Amino acid sequence: MLDKFVPYKIDAEESFESSLLGDVKAGFPSPAEDMREKLDLIKLLVRHKASTFFFRVSGVSMIDTGMDEGDIIIVDRAIDPYNNCKAVCFIDGEYTVKRVEIHDKGVRLMPANEKNSIYKPIEVSSDNQFIIWGIVTYVIKKM
Repeated sequence: MLDKFVPYKIDAEESFESSLLGDVKAGFPSPAEDMREKLDLIKLLVRHKASTFFFRVSGVSMIDTGMDEGDIIIVDRAIDPYNNCKAVCFIDGEYTVKRVEIHDKGVRLMPANEKNSIYKPIEVSSDNQFIIWGIVTYVIKKM
């Protein structure tokens, strides 16, 4: 079964700006800094506004790549596919997100869930209706 997605389009005029309080150490604590700078998440996470979409992940076939059920992935259609990229693909009428293996003999869509053997690689052939729809650039997680 392929994962299902609902795309969210970015409004070209939209921006989400917040205060960046500074770096935070993941080791020993450091004194707080009084300096703040503005952080625009759209500018930080989106390179091509007109070709970038958000999807909510449904399914667990990609958990070993950090894409869990309910996560939001940012997908850019302006980036050319490359070997081992994580991509939203359209195959035979359905969308799925997989790691894309590109080789001389064709394309294979690879799941990433070692704990669940029901997810098998998908060999793409000329019989399939197939496109690599867009490349995953970021995963947004709820902790």
